[in-house]
Amino acid sequence: MNARIETAFPDIRPWAAGRASNERDEAIPHVWTYTGVAPGPHVCVNALVHGNEVCGAIAGDWLLRELAAGLRPARGALSVAFANVDAYHSFDAAKPFQSRCVDEDFNRLWDVATLNGPRDSRELRRARELRPFYDTVDHLLDLHSMLEPAPPIALAGDTDKGLALARAVGTPQHILVDSGHAAGKRLRDYADFGDPLHPRSALLVECGQHWEAAVGDVARHVTLRFLRHFEVLDAAALAKLASTLASVGESVPVAQRVIDIDAVVTVANPQFRWIRPLLGLEVFPYAGTLLAMNGDVEVRTPHADAVMVMPVPQPKVGQTAVRIGRFRA
Repeated sequence: MNARIETAFPDIRPWAAGRASNERDEAIPHVWTYTGVAPGPHVCVNALVHGNEVCGAIAGDWLLRELAAGLRPARGALSVAFANVDAYHSFDAAKPFQSRCVDEDFNRLWDVATLNGPRDSRELRRARELRPFYDTVDHLLDLHSMLEPAPPIALAGDTDKGLALARAVGTPQHILVDSGHAAGKRLRDYADFGDPLHPRSALLVECGQHWEAAVGDVARHVTLRFLRHFEVLDAAALAKLASTLASVGESVPVAQRVIDIDAVVTVANPQFRWIRPLLGLEVFPYAGTLLAMNGDVEVRTPHADAVMVMPVPQPKVGQTAVRIGRFRA
């Protein structure tokens, strides 16, 4: 698979030391927290769950540079976290797909049994290091990107509060309502984030293809809207932050569309193959259209007007090959 790298990868080594919310606590590497004077929620902009998804690093580095220059939350606390730093530092433009993780997918580890269990990997060690921090976060924005070109999409999980947050942020246009992957629980669904009755919330946003030119701009605009929604910054600070994006402009809000997922295709056979390549958010008008062969098992559209969400060109056994849904009326 050919890869066109249109983005610059920021140097996040200046943020290695981290910054704790108060002097009594020990800082976690690559996690920075700033506290406002007035009480309020603890919000976090989270980057680099996958090491080759640079958009979060762009948004996190941008926000930290503004904080280092004097920007401060008016209330609550504002954190920026770089998660799988080892994977990010392993990025090689000649082999860009190999730095998604080091040992295993950081975003399939977030159930209690796995975090408390005996298994070991570099991703699990980092997840266990970050877990106490995430347990303090009230509202999480988790910035990701996609393997194939497709419009940006917000992953709201399967709770009403997740959908409400995606709508409140107001961008991107498409919102996915789904329950995750068979291979393991995502960070956005971890603990209270995934509890429909708990006020803590999380939103995962796929900002576009991994290295397309606009992906960092999308991530920064989503970050700005997330911070605006939770009123962590006052009007003057928001205006100052927005002014740094004047060169690219903030897109005019559009009516959002919700996609409900009703089928997840997981690869069960190493001979899995697509009948033809799929496009992100491609719609198949007829039920029963053959999409792939999972070994000897046919994979067909389960209903008319089936929407293909984040298809993976060459998925491996145990991975999600595609999620299939429909636009909500």
